[in-house]
Amino acid sequence: MLDKLARLEKRYEELEQLLADHAVIADSERCNKLAKELSDLKDPVFLFRDYKKLSQESDDLEGMLKEKHDKELLEMAKTELPELKSRKEALLAKLKEVLKGEDKDAGKDVLVEIRQGTGGAEAAVFAADLYRMYTRYAERKGWKAEVMSSHSTDEGGFKEIVFEIRGRDAYRRLKFESGVHRVQRVPSTEAQGRIHTSTATVAVMIEPEDVELVINPNDLKIETYRASSAGGQHMQKTDSAVRITHIPTGTVVSCQDERSQGKNKSKAMKVLRTRVLDAKQQAEAKKIGDERRSQIGSGDRSEKIRTYNYPDRRVTDHRINFTSFQLESIMEGEFDEFTEALLKAAEEKAAQTEKLNSA
Repeated sequence: MLDKLARLEKRYEELEQLLADHAVIADSERCNKLAKELSDLKDPVFLFRDYKKLSQESDDLEGMLKEKHDKELLEMAKTELPELKSRKEALLAKLKEVLKGEDKDAGKDVLVEIRQGTGGAEAAVFAADLYRMYTRYAERKGWKAEVMSSHSTDEGGFKEIVFEIRGRDAYRRLKFESGVHRVQRVPSTEAQGRIHTSTATVAVMIEPEDVELVINPNDLKIETYRASSAGGQHMQKTDSAVRITHIPTGTVVSCQDERSQGKNKSKAMKVLRTRVLDAKQQAEAKKIGDERRSQIGSGDRSEKIRTYNYPDRRVTDHRINFTSFQLESIMEGEFDEFTEALLKAAEEKAAQTEKLNSA
């Protein structure tokens, strides 16, 4: 681990030199890319430097105890040494935490996209239930949630809803939610009391920073139209709804939730940028293949990850064979037991992979 940190520090110093080069500064795209890499390395490198400083101080004190000094100085060294070692161990633990599964995206805000799957109207209602579950979870964590775009149904469900979640560790704790969620229950519209199986798809996407994704305005087709309700009736007399198409990828985003055309455009652009970056990351991840499959929560949109069985009050995560019989509280946003189990499984998997790679 210390060798890896030494390499990161060397790279950090190289980046500092590069960013002082006038030729690099003149190339804004390269400069932004290098600046972001420097920023990503800052925390582990500065922690490593503190660790080296404490190690040197600790070594100096141990050396002092082996030499002949006056009694008062030796007593001072004996008193300070345990504290230094304790601080050094704490720093080492922090460094391990930074280097293991805590990737550079862990602290970022996210967009969550929930779509109605198979099951008709009941699938749309389930999508709304999942939206409520995640926003309740966000409330419990002190995060902020804001709807970016939505397409509701007459039954109170959602064909699709996209919302932003901002807060500490939002991506770290929600990144495992991507995939197909399945519900087994009796729909309110079912007269015979039969259990139906429906699905909804969840995608958790990292919000890109400006330096991560540059979209050429010439690649966009922006249209405005009149917003309408789920039933098709006009809500407003002005063309406040916005539809944006990213021509190179064919990505289309529409937003009509705000009364202001400007606000709808801003939200639509945020969703568009996130989807374009997510599609790029998904394509890159597929190239990795085995490495991607070795991780918990690969993010594959077609992967059935969890079942919510209402008759048995049971929720099961199929990736780690983890089951809870607290369905009601989970649907109220109390699903930390799942995030903790998934984080633990991911850490164990990463440790196994690292062990195999070093063997």
